[in-house]
Amino acid sequence: MINVLFICLGNICRSPIAEGVFKALVKKKGLDHIIHCDSAGTGAYHIGSLPDKRMRKVALSHDITLTHQARQLSFEDFINFNYIVAMDESNFENIRKESFRAHGFYLPEDQLYLYRMFDPERGEALIVPDPYYEELSAFDNVYEIVERSGNSFLDFLIEKHGLTKEKKYQEN
Repeated sequence: MINVLFICLGNICRSPIAEGVFKALVKKKGLDHIIHCDSAGTGAYHIGSLPDKRMRKVALSHDITLTHQARQLSFEDFINFNYIVAMDESNFENIRKESFRAHGFYLPEDQLYLYRMFDPERGEALIVPDPYYEELSAFDNVYEIVERSGNSFLDFLIEKHGLTKEKKYQEN
């Protein structure tokens, strides 16, 4: 099983929509028996909360139901997830610091990524912008970013691991 963890600050906007979209993409490719994903936040602000209602509304408009309850990144996540994907540089650095605190080492380059680096339309932008204090259109924009990034990230995983619908995942 390949385990992917999406991370933002509070785990109510960006990371849950990244998780929901990625799950839908994985299922569409018939790889949901091989790839599992979850999301978490580096902060503890919203633990137990559902995703922001605006993000749930945007997700539903794309036939995705977000039921994830916010949780905070834990030390076990560094062991349980093959890929940890941050929505911005601030969270990326917080994840690196926590991995060092938890285990005395920084995560390897092939385990920790900025999600937007997979966006074919990113230009110079490397962050998925936080829509929390913005209008609904900002949530739509985040959806579009995570969908593009998700497609490219899934292609990356398929190529890296030689995945097909029938193939069982084997550790490299």
